[in-house]
Amino acid sequence: MNTAVAFDLDGTITCEEILPLIAAELGLEREMRVLTELTLSGAIAFEDSFRLRCAALRSVSINKVRSIVDSVQLSPAIVEFIQQNSERCFVVTGNLDVWVAPILKRLGCGSFTSVARHENGQLLGLTSVLTKSDAIDSLRDQFERIVAVGDSVNDLPMFEAADVRVAFGGVHDPADGLYDVADFVTYEENSLCRLLNTL
Repeated sequence: MNTAVAFDLDGTITCEEILPLIAAELGLEREMRVLTELTLSGAIAFEDSFRLRCAALRSVSINKVRSIVDSVQLSPAIVEFIQQNSERCFVVTGNLDVWVAPILKRLGCGSFTSVARHENGQLLGLTSVLTKSDAIDSLRDQFERIVAVGDSVNDLPMFEAADVRVAFGGVHDPADGLYDVADFVTYEENSLCRLLNTL
């Protein structure tokens, strides 16, 4: 069967969450922590929270953010799996295209991201915020079956649209809602890759 694998980025492929890392480097930990807590509690929708986070980081040059993102540690086993299966692996992330470009280049696979408006190396705003289920829907033209791998509440739309759902707890426990719809749950990168090789 022609199968695609759609990976969340933060905490799935990366060994740490990207936005908190950027915030820590720029002295904005408190602001980002509050937004994250409000989002996880459901007080703020993910898209609204993401727009607020981007607004907070708007004054920082794109190159500065890219240099921080480029230092993010990636899961070696997951990176190897993606690189060996690049024609059927896709990153599905709400993060901005201009920010995560260094990671996407290293992975060498297709991707779906939120899209930034920018000029002269500065973020001006957002053109679009990715709805993860839309990414899965667009893959249906090419693939018979889609496996989704993620860890956070914003991965729920991707899980609901996919055929096989893998909740991954490599950095932190998967969000409660993912357990309810997951077909598999794993907490270790090598176990995840072994599972993906059997699907």
